[in-house]
Amino acid sequence: MSDQQPGPARESESEAFLHRAEAEAEKDPFAGVDFSELELSLYRPRTLFSIILSWMVTGMTVLALIPLFAVLWMLIWRGGRNFSLALFTQLPPAPLEQGGGFGNAIVGTVIMVGIASLITVPLGILSGVYLAQAPGESRLASAVRFSAKVLTGFPSILAGVFAYGAVVLITGGYSATAGGVALSILMLPTIILTSENAIAMVPARMKEASIGLGATGAQTVWMVLLPTAMPGILTGIMLAVARAAGETAPLLFTALFSNYWITSGGHFNLMQPTASLAVLIYNFSGMPFKNQVELAWAAALVLVVLVLIVNLIGQSFSRQQVQQ
Repeated sequence: MSDQQPGPARESESEAFLHRAEAEAEKDPFAGVDFSELELSLYRPRTLFSIILSWMVTGMTVLALIPLFAVLWMLIWRGGRNFSLALFTQLPPAPLEQGGGFGNAIVGTVIMVGIASLITVPLGILSGVYLAQAPGESRLASAVRFSAKVLTGFPSILAGVFAYGAVVLITGGYSATAGGVALSILMLPTIILTSENAIAMVPARMKEASIGLGATGAQTVWMVLLPTAMPGILTGIMLAVARAAGETAPLLFTALFSNYWITSGGHFNLMQPTASLAVLIYNFSGMPFKNQVELAWAAALVLVVLVLIVNLIGQSFSRQQVQQ
């Protein structure tokens, strides 16, 4: 009988010790913590190494921001001093002519980006839905995903060459339509990949609940997945639009340039050469005439502001996706 006593006795002692430790922890939760070990000291190698790396990262960040702020300051200084309402309502001036603007270039940029969006937004969202819902072993989904990733690094000038051969040569002339096709090639991969990621982030329980209530696959996608993932999808669309608005090379092969409005007889004529902000900056910045060079600086400022606004809108949609 005496050999069986130590076991229960040791258990009761350990329980009593745990109770005492819990009681002490409730009185002082920091009991047993050596605060001297937590203090930062330059004599500690790890602390010194951490501080040095932190200062190095901060310094590198500041150095990386200097060119960005230098460019912004130059744009504001050179382009802002000629800023006026006439820039948005008048046509580009002739050499040595005073006044003028780039209203036709703004309209042309908006129209060509709009054409590209009409092509890529439906196709990109549908492709993203397919990639997000396709089985993991689907070869077609893997091929589409791989192609979209390759297109993200596709040189923009090659998109212009493709649109030149596919649209300009067939239609017989440069046009806003050809420019929109070229820009759509550059926008498509961004919309596909962001749409896929946004839809994949929708909790699986929402899809399961929809199917459990008797909804079909199409109804689940249309009424559950797309509304929930819409902030992320809109973020990708805004990023793609911002990239397309600043492209120059594809438009040199497709839309070329024009000193006139895109309207003809009160209607938009999409099958004629069309002005754009990016090409106007490219053309006028190399001119020997001061008035056109100053106009190029103002156009660059307007283009940067437009791209910044579009990016801020995309960031706001991204924050909504994170909050959900």
